[in-house]
Amino acid sequence: MSIKSKIFSAATALALVGGVGTVGAFTAGTADAATQPCGPTCVEFFSQEFGSFTSANFVLDTLRQGEKVGQPQILFRASNSDPAQDYTISDEGRVSGFYAAGLVSSAVALHYGGLGCETYDDTTATCTKFYPNLRAYEIDYSPYGVDSGLCMGVGTTAVAGTKVTLQPCGASAKTIWIIDSYGSEDTHRYGPLINGSDTNFSQPYVLTYPTNGYPTDMPRPELYVTNLTGSIGANGYPIPGTVNDYQLWGRDIGPVGSSVPPP
Repeated sequence: MSIKSKIFSAATALALVGGVGTVGAFTAGTADAATQPCGPTCVEFFSQEFGSFTSANFVLDTLRQGEKVGQPQILFRASNSDPAQDYTISDEGRVSGFYAAGLVSSAVALHYGGLGCETYDDTTATCTKFYPNLRAYEIDYSPYGVDSGLCMGVGTTAVAGTKVTLQPCGASAKTIWIIDSYGSEDTHRYGPLINGSDTNFSQPYVLTYPTNGYPTDMPRPELYVTNLTGSIGANGYPIPGTVNDYQLWGRDIGPVGSSVPPP
């Protein structure tokens, strides 16, 4: 059974236990990249620091189009002729499904998969609020629309400073990205992406662009993961609107000139 089939079957069996996650996050504007062969199946991720849904400016890119494990992930000027910017989304679902498929840890499932109790009533001895069951997916490098079998991820379990590179898809939590609804902006159009191998649940390790870098710098600044920023609220999570722009990401779809919204 494929990873996608396992996740679908597991998610169905669990009936999507827990919260609904961030349904409105990563909505589409006007697409800015992806080659024509990749077409409407391709997605482009961009940083709120450098762009918007009307003009992404710089998008996720595989350095020098290198189709190999360990190739750095960067941001580069959006182009509809650069296959290094062709990515597709696969295995999209809920964290509970990835857990049932054996791809994320029980600790990740407890905090992001709707399986853990956030608020417990001692009087009634019942859980009154579960942690949400967040959306998650893999981001496949797919030059000219051809799946490479490599996904954006980390080579080792995420810690602060771990570089983001191409890694084999479907092999572990290291290539899974969880949409963090707690850290999302109020508009729910941009949000942090937690790496699936996360072990820090108070300040999770999220996709980050170097704060002292710019996409045209040489050598190209490389994406990495580090602790989620933001002021902490009473619930112990970052307050929306306080997360650093370098950790807030949007998602667009299709080649230049298209306006097809993501599913």
